[in-house]
Amino acid sequence: MKRVFLKLSGEALAGEKHTGFDEPTVTEVAAQVKQIVDGGMQIGIVIGGGNFWRGRTSETIDRTKADQIGMLATVMNCIYVSEIFRSVGIKTAIFTPFSCGSMTQLFSKDAVNRCFEEGMVVFFAGGTGHPYFSTDTGIVLRAIEMEAEGIYLAKNIDGVYDSDPNLNACAVKYDKISIQEVIDQKLAVVDLTASILCMENKMPMFVFGLNEKDSIIKAMTGTFNGTEVTIG
Repeated sequence: MKRVFLKLSGEALAGEKHTGFDEPTVTEVAAQVKQIVDGGMQIGIVIGGGNFWRGRTSETIDRTKADQIGMLATVMNCIYVSEIFRSVGIKTAIFTPFSCGSMTQLFSKDAVNRCFEEGMVVFFAGGTGHPYFSTDTGIVLRAIEMEAEGIYLAKNIDGVYDSDPNLNACAVKYDKISIQEVIDQKLAVVDLTASILCMENKMPMFVFGLNEKDSIIKAMTGTFNGTEVTIG
């Protein structure tokens, strides 16, 4: 693959603290991404906002406002992580679907393609820019628009299971499963809107655990140990 998108869980980047960032974890991610980019692959990155904000659990804040706070949380995440990436020698750019002054660039396909051609890792912050859409939908939308060949989802668990392995010790992990089966079994790899977008646009996904040593490198260079979500 030449161009792929990577989604990083905000909670996974928080490490054992479960909030904010664990800098050694982020630095390790940066080192792995640098190795992949140095090998010629183009990478777009979306980061969830769950290490700072879970607005949908609030009963006192209007849903639109809660989602807007969540979008801003992803902007903060991308600014922080992109700076860690720069510290290990990676050129970066951050795009948002709304204006953030001089902190980010306003998204356009042509501008992003120019960044990819210059060897940059491109961060996509702010989701779709609209409430009621998650960062799952955001990454699928951008991956389709930017003609990526696949989406890699780095999570706290090492793949897709038939039930929650944290609650069921007998949960069975899938090596490969179709997006239709994911939807039918309500396995929640990504939300339903994102799942349907993947299915309609034939966008494969690869789910793996971030915490395994060199997990990103392994996932993207042929020793994948997670779950492939196929388009068939």
